[in-house]
Amino acid sequence: MSLVATQSLGLTLTGDGVFSRNSRRNGEKSELFLVNRKRSLTRAALVQAKPREDGAVSTPSPSSKPPVIQYRRADLADDLQAEARALARAVDASVYSPELIAKKHGSQPLKALRRSLEILTALGGFALKLGIDQRQGKLEQNMKKRARELRRIFTRLGPTFVKLGQGLSTRPDLCPPDYLEELAELQDALPTFPDAEAFACIERELDLSLESIFSSVSPEPIAAASLGQVYKAHLRYSGQNVAVKVQRPGIEEAIGLDFYLIRGVGKLINKYADFITTDVLALIDEFACRVYQELNYVQEAQNARRFKKLYADKADVLVPDIFWDYTSRRVLTMEWVEGTKLNEQVAIESQGLKVLDLVNTGIQCSLRQLLEYGFFHADPHPGNLLATPDGKLAFLDFGMMSETPEEARYAIIGHVVHLVNRDYEAMARDYYALKFLSPDVDVTPIVPALRDFFDDALTYTVSELNFKTLVDGLGAVFYQYPFNVPPYYALILRSLTVLEGLALYADPNFKVLAASYPYFAKRLLTDPNPYLRDALIELLFKDGKFRWNRLENLLQQGSKDRDFSAKEALQPVLKLLLDPNGEELRLLVIKEAVRVSEAIALGTVVDTYNSMPVFLRSLVFSGSGNGPLTMSAAELESTLELRDQVSRIWSLLQSSESFDPAILQPIVQVLQQPEARRLGGRVAGGVGQRLAARFLQQLLRATTPSSSPAP
Repeated sequence: MSLVATQSLGLTLTGDGVFSRNSRRNGEKSELFLVNRKRSLTRAALVQAKPREDGAVSTPSPSSKPPVIQYRRADLADDLQAEARALARAVDASVYSPELIAKKHGSQPLKALRRSLEILTALGGFALKLGIDQRQGKLEQNMKKRARELRRIFTRLGPTFVKLGQGLSTRPDLCPPDYLEELAELQDALPTFPDAEAFACIERELDLSLESIFSSVSPEPIAAASLGQVYKAHLRYSGQNVAVKVQRPGIEEAIGLDFYLIRGVGKLINKYADFITTDVLALIDEFACRVYQELNYVQEAQNARRFKKLYADKADVLVPDIFWDYTSRRVLTMEWVEGTKLNEQVAIESQGLKVLDLVNTGIQCSLRQLLEYGFFHADPHPGNLLATPDGKLAFLDFGMMSETPEEARYAIIGHVVHLVNRDYEAMARDYYALKFLSPDVDVTPIVPALRDFFDDALTYTVSELNFKTLVDGLGAVFYQYPFNVPPYYALILRSLTVLEGLALYADPNFKVLAASYPYFAKRLLTDPNPYLRDALIELLFKDGKFRWNRLENLLQQGSKDRDFSAKEALQPVLKLLLDPNGEELRLLVIKEAVRVSEAIALGTVVDTYNSMPVFLRSLVFSGSGNGPLTMSAAELESTLELRDQVSRIWSLLQSSESFDPAILQPIVQVLQQPEARRLGGRVAGGVGQRLAARFLQQLLRATTPSSSPAP
């Protein structure tokens, strides 16, 4: 659910710091809730929302307005104490337990029966239609239509099924592509619950009167979703605008009953549906656990704080602050963020901002989330991403978060390398490391499916591949074979697909993989992790030859990342090269270093020859006007291209903002190590041998008389 203010809300500031807006509720204009001044002053004297720093309680005089204190970020100790108080208020927050919900709802058979009939009536009719389609051979023909019907059914059945549908929309191993696309359209928008109940919940949860906390509260929700609704309020003690999310009454009871019934169906599927290879009951429990975590707003507040600490260090990313003293298990108070939804392109560009710049910020932040720290926002729909007036990208709603295991982070980057190399056997083996397949599954039949899809999709390069095309194609493969896609990976696909979809509104040619590649290139070039170092070697060497064009491309792409450092790109490679166990790599590098040295030397000879006046060339080079070297035109062209590539790569390193000749000093120190000296000697020996051979060829050519044409 989004804590969002958009330009379309018509929010304005009126006298005495009270907000008003145009409302269409009941077809008439309504004003914001204005706290009764007399009642406000009386109750504020009893319960002051924020104590003074000296510990005394300030009581406003009847003739004065409530004091407006400039909000100041509390120091770390105060913040931790406030968080501890919030945790104490949430000490009785429910944790998902199949045993507890079975015990509770199993003792209420009539209630369970009524809900079962409601669900069976809705889903039974849908299942009957599917059966008829299958009998008539129209299953494929009617798939889109049935997917739309299922989305409407889930919406009618309420919050649990809305969440369930959203979860299924990220599972390509469970649903065909048409269902994935339709279920992804499920929205959280549900009817609001009475404001009086929401305000009573705030007072009950915080043990404070509404008037002592806020000087004004919106008379109706700014946003409503499946689990709760959001109000805009004005803090009395600081004068700051905040978003207050209040949980929907009875939502925990309703969700618990639904999961109790859904688990019963899951048990039957596991027992009798042999064609479904996934453990459905485990999926239900994992998803229910995630939904229950969303019900604890203190957990959401902690997620927001962690997210801010990890990712808001970048100037173009904004994460709202938490007001711990006004947060509990059912109430969440956050800093109000003024902004425009990321899918409102016209409104964004009218402020002088560019949607693509904001999407690129989102992609770079998402890549850091997924592959650097592993803690990521799992629900980045347009309502949760705002463009602020100063051009920042604001992330909202931290109820649904997920984590990428460390091993999987490196495996994903390695998977991209294998995709670039079109190494489908290695791609298939990656699915073991990613936990997509159990070790006993044979990947041999999967390789042709990957080859068929990617050979067709990769007409040009990976960076030109549309991400949705990639997701749809992989989804088809996952659906056909015994894959069990981990939740974190399904959420990654959803996250990047949403961002690409937003960008396509502004630029139909936008490619999320092209925008992501600089990050992957930077990580491959600079990350000292052994797995990534091996992936880099795999990318750069093929059949014993170094692919300089790959290194040049990596440096070109990596330099586009603002955090790229030439210093970091150089030193890890040297350390790997000089490792005691790096003999195999050293042999490859020696061979390539000899080629490069020879290319530079011969290129210098050619350049010298070409710079000479024509009449000197035949005199200097033994009377020959055909050129200085005994090489074919193709061999000479290849040699000069290698020399030029190395020159371009050095220029790329020099053009890095972080380049400083001083970075070569540690390299010199490394080269003074015994292993490095031995390596240098072997390279020098190889170069000497190659040049000696070239020189001998030249002598032989000079001493061999040219054949004259027959008379």
